[in-house]
Amino acid sequence: FPFGSGFRIDSSGGPANLLKTMNSIKIEIAGEQDSEVIREIYQTAFPEEESAMVAKLAVDLLAEKTVPEILSLVAREIETTLGHVAFSPVKVEYNESCKASILAPLAVHPEHQQKKVGSRLIEFGIEKLKEAGGNIVFVYGDPEFYGKFGFDADTANDFPAPFDLEYPFGWQALILKDWSDKTTPAATSCVSALSDPDLW
Repeated sequence: FPFGSGFRIDSSGGPANLLKTMNSIKIEIAGEQDSEVIREIYQTAFPEEESAMVAKLAVDLLAEKTVPEILSLVAREIETTLGHVAFSPVKVEYNESCKASILAPLAVHPEHQQKKVGSRLIEFGIEKLKEAGGNIVFVYGDPEFYGKFGFDADTANDFPAPFDLEYPFGWQALILKDWSDKTTPAATSCVSALSDPDLW
């Protein structure tokens, strides 16, 4: 999967960017100053044939301006950046009030994949989306891994992916909170950085 299971599963912000500490691992908002370390994580974690494309996606999402803003998170331990995840807004056709996001991409440096870093990034991101009134989160990745967080392919059936999928069973969704004008089926569309059929 190009986005979500690149890790084979499993410049540091100031105090204002520090969001949560779990043991010695901090989850922080990523900024454009983190571009090169994030690029390196993806180039290391993903197979060679995918790494450049997914690294570019992660960096492009850091720079893209959207409403609502893209939520880009890094996990750090002391001065070392261990992993990264991005949640970007998704438009759901016929569902004007729906606040939807997609989790893509996600990677953890291979040297740090036994610390549940990916799980911490996902759980913290979902928590922040809930706090912001989010309704649904999509992901395209390994069902066995993402199922642990409540993502489900049946939930996503009502919301076709923006592009044809190489692995249709990997398209999943997690409902955070139902919305008033829910209308299905409803097509989805992504931010510019994700709007490349080759990524899917």
